[in-house]
Amino acid sequence: MAKKAVLLILAALALLFAGCGDEKGFIDFTRHAAAPAAPAAERPLVIAFAPVMSPEETRRPYERMTAYLAEKLGRPVTMVQKRGAAELDQLVAAGEADVAFLSTGAYTAYRGHEPIELLAMVETKGTILYRTFVIVAADSEIEDFASLKGRVFAFVDPLSHSGRLAVDYRLLEEGLTPEQYFGRIFYTHHHDKSIWAVANHLADGASIDNQIYEHIEQTNPQLAAKVRIIDELAVAPTGPVVVRQNLAPEEKEQLRRIFYEMADDEAMRPVLQSAVIDRFVPPDGGLYEPLRQKFLAHERLSGE
Repeated sequence: MAKKAVLLILAALALLFAGCGDEKGFIDFTRHAAAPAAPAAERPLVIAFAPVMSPEETRRPYERMTAYLAEKLGRPVTMVQKRGAAELDQLVAAGEADVAFLSTGAYTAYRGHEPIELLAMVETKGTILYRTFVIVAADSEIEDFASLKGRVFAFVDPLSHSGRLAVDYRLLEEGLTPEQYFGRIFYTHHHDKSIWAVANHLADGASIDNQIYEHIEQTNPQLAAKVRIIDELAVAPTGPVVVRQNLAPEEKEQLRRIFYEMADDEAMRPVLQSAVIDRFVPPDGGLYEPLRQKFLAHERLSGE
């Protein structure tokens, strides 16, 4: 009798476990289900930039801005630093950055597969425009742009507006390229390095962002005193902050609000100013279109 009872219990247990084959606790090793994607709130927001001044001067404020965004968004935010504008454009084009601080030239040259949209512009000293200064050494005999023909010229980056393209557009009016006009050109990759190169006679001239020059006047007056301005080229809109177009609308709106209000935070004002930013303001996309057309004309002339 006891033996029969045991057999009945075992049979009942077998039926019970047979009915649990599709429950959570059952692992079917013959299936290859994909791991569930991490919730959007857990995925880090990726912010990218390329320094316009030496990395040691630029990285700290961008790290602070990244931490500030993470705090305000309540989610992880990762910062990616690229060496130059072309690398940054490539990162954005591959969809590997959610937000990017683009230079004016990088934005007007952007033609990536990943659609982007303007989020904000930089305002400094009450303006969203800046100029290109052409500088020479303070003790140089060169007095004007024409006198730089055949000389050594320092550029910042191939896609920097003030650090290359503004000069390209100036020479484009004469049907020339910098390679044809100057005796030799080289790249410093940072505006302050271009100032240093001219001050130390490694280059006869250079083109730089006037806002960076004025920042150097305040932070390193000894270096600024070793160069002088011989020409100013046309004004241009400041570099924008852009976002992936397919970022969720509510995320974009939240980012806009955070960027526009960042300068209202007393702790963030000196951080922004150290990156030559007073505040972020709503962008004016129309300001970039003439430069986009100039870039296309420049590409046609250079055969790129």
